[in-house]
Amino acid sequence: MTNSKENEENLFSEAVKDARPLPENNRAFHEIKKPKPIPKQLIRDEQQALIDSLSDHYIPAYEMETGEELLYLREGHAPDILRKLRRGKWVIQAHIDLHGLVSDEARLYVATFISDCKKRGIRCIRIVHGKGLGSRNREPILKHKLRGWLIQKDEVIAYAQAKQQDGGSGAVIVLLKA
Repeated sequence: MTNSKENEENLFSEAVKDARPLPENNRAFHEIKKPKPIPKQLIRDEQQALIDSLSDHYIPAYEMETGEELLYLREGHAPDILRKLRRGKWVIQAHIDLHGLVSDEARLYVATFISDCKKRGIRCIRIVHGKGLGSRNREPILKHKLRGWLIQKDEVIAYAQAKQQDGGSGAVIVLLKA
């Protein structure tokens, strides 16, 4: 077996015996760039900031509730915004569904969704929270938490219960700042 290896080495040496290095000015240089590091801690910090930005224990200072219908208009905005939102004058550009999520998952999902919509210039969104028929005591837990979360987000101008065809009392239509 070593004879075979020696033959290969001899053949190679014979094949390259007349080879000469290229002059310095005629060499190609291939610079390998290191990939940028992934800021894992920054990503974790941003996710934690999103989670921390919404509290389950926030008590809204200004919210209108007419029976079971949820309505909210941030102070300083014209009332006709809320009227138009309730009547479906704004086109829903994106939506999420919170069915099957526990409170902590839903809070992060909502915060991330609103942040992504803001970055993409999306103004009108629908959030389906469900009617609570599958929860303990058949109460809409996420519905009540969601309204507090939305009020805490500066990006939210107003929200109103969705029209029946958009989810009715199981969803809200949210208007975000431009």
